[in-house]
Amino acid sequence: MSALWSPQALLAATGGLLRAPFAATGVSIDTRTLRPGDLFVALLGEHGDGHAHVAAALAKGAAGAMVHRLPEGVADDAKLLQVADTLEGLRALAAFARARFAGRLVAVTGSVGKTTTKEMLRRICTAHGKTWAAEASHNNQWGLPLTLARLPAHAAFCIAEIGMNHAGETAPLAALARPHVAVITAIAPAHVGNLGSIEAIADEKAMVLTGLEREGVAVLPADTPLLDRLFARVGDARVILFGEAATATVRLLAAQADAEGTDIAARVDGQEVALRIAAPGRHMAMNALAALAAAHALGLPAESAAAVLAGFAPGAGRGARRTVPLAGGTALLLDESYNASPVAVRAALRVLALPPATRRVVVLGDMLELGAHGPAEHAALAPDVAAVADLLFTCGPLMRGLFEAVPAALRGAHAADSQALAPLVAAALRSGDAVLVKGSLGSRMKTIVQAIEPAETPAAEAR
Repeated sequence: MSALWSPQALLAATGGLLRAPFAATGVSIDTRTLRPGDLFVALLGEHGDGHAHVAAALAKGAAGAMVHRLPEGVADDAKLLQVADTLEGLRALAAFARARFAGRLVAVTGSVGKTTTKEMLRRICTAHGKTWAAEASHNNQWGLPLTLARLPAHAAFCIAEIGMNHAGETAPLAALARPHVAVITAIAPAHVGNLGSIEAIADEKAMVLTGLEREGVAVLPADTPLLDRLFARVGDARVILFGEAATATVRLLAAQADAEGTDIAARVDGQEVALRIAAPGRHMAMNALAALAAAHALGLPAESAAAVLAGFAPGAGRGARRTVPLAGGTALLLDESYNASPVAVRAALRVLALPPATRRVVVLGDMLELGAHGPAEHAALAPDVAAVADLLFTCGPLMRGLFEAVPAALRGAHAADSQALAPLVAAALRSGDAVLVKGSLGSRMKTIVQAIEPAETPAAEAR
């Protein structure tokens, strides 16, 4: 495998001290997923100091390590790249990699649908050239730099994801990414506890547009009532709108969802396309429209983009549907465990209503970062849950409000956290059930998925 980072490039990017020369074929910040040949970047974070794992990284086959102090247990002649600060060093690698990248970069942000839209666009672009895309949800102050630091110089496309939790976080990431196309999937009250209002959320999301390259393209949701706030940051960029509105360049004509997926009819700049994705729900159709709009912004043919996107299925934690074996039969798991917001929970409930089931079981963890709006937003889900669920399980202090707001006949159990709730859910499931598991990442709802699903479970559909 050819080197992603030569010794000369490492020095040119960081201005650091290379204690022993080495070349790296990849970049890692986690020894659990590190591959032989990777540069291990020893980040200092809230949950630990990567310098404590440098020796383990080198023993596992890392080509070298980026450090800002000499770690313990490492030989004097170890292959180390010493910098003043490893997070800044990672950002320096990212900036250097972005500068040498000769292809087209798309940055995807939004309150919901970022990762699914990114994966849809990865699928489309891969059919037209070598494509690099963010892993999982690597979209924050270290995730985006890591994505860019891993970017092959000769890829045709890069699909990056930009997230935020607080005001002021988007613009620096956008400036680092310098996208040719910036996509805002949707504006919704996620992180409203940190930003204060949905208007402030729109303003922050719009900051991705400030990083656009000259002659860049802004792909915006036509149906949001906050579109004017997004336009305020457009500048000289060309705009492509997607959605149901008559003004949309990429317009949704019809979306018919069933238990297995969604049939979509759309018009892309006057050309009608039709496709079926293995992802039920109107919200998935809107993600597909965002991906088609971004592809159109890149100049990719609408017909081929739709054809490649056909059959797309969501990944684990983001709507993947799997059959779970139980005593006497099976249950259908709708795995939405990665994240949650009020709008996303309501969308997932609508999907749960689609498949035939003996009972529909809803398992919800706290929706975080809603601030003072949190209690009311959780309790307000009660009518939506009652319209779909036969049984409700909840965990976390905020979800207690929802649990107490639904009719007593629907109440399965409430627990302090997902670890305590997991065995109760697993014991309650019966053959023929359809079960939805959803909550914010901090609620750790994957624990419940793991409790009810064997390690090797056949997928209900191709992923």
